[in-house]
Amino acid sequence: MLLTAATTALVREALRAAVDDEATQTDRLVGVSCLAPGTDTLFAEAVLAAGGELVAVLPSADYRRHAAAAGPSAADRYDRLVNAASEVVLMPFGSAGQAAYEAASQEMLKRSDELFAVWDGLETGPGGGTAHTVATARDIGVPVQVIWPATAARVD
Repeated sequence: MLLTAATTALVREALRAAVDDEATQTDRLVGVSCLAPGTDTLFAEAVLAAGGELVAVLPSADYRRHAAAAGPSAADRYDRLVNAASEVVLMPFGSAGQAAYEAASQEMLKRSDELFAVWDGLETGPGGGTAHTVATARDIGVPVQVIWPATAARVD
């Protein structure tokens, strides 16, 4: 999901507050992220800023190329986050695609006690996307905390 610049700032702030709150309730904060450009990286950065550990679940061997397609700063952020991760899990796919994204989302949920989902509630996108991941989390009993600030907007 593409966010407006103003929404990105709102989401960054909301994620940091949610992750900071979680950090006060646990002895060991571990965040699991697929590191997609956008909200996945905002979440990963919030985890690290709160002193937590990051587990990066990468959908495919060529996933960096997909992250880099979002621009040079996205590639730099991706590299920095992969290097900061305490664990990197590489899914068994050579190329990114629907099956790889769905598998990575499943792996992320398998390793999670709670899902922080930046989501506007719209049922758009294929499996592996936010709506599908939220529905799967709820189906398997993983609590979901939806983060969508009141004045947030997506880019259509």
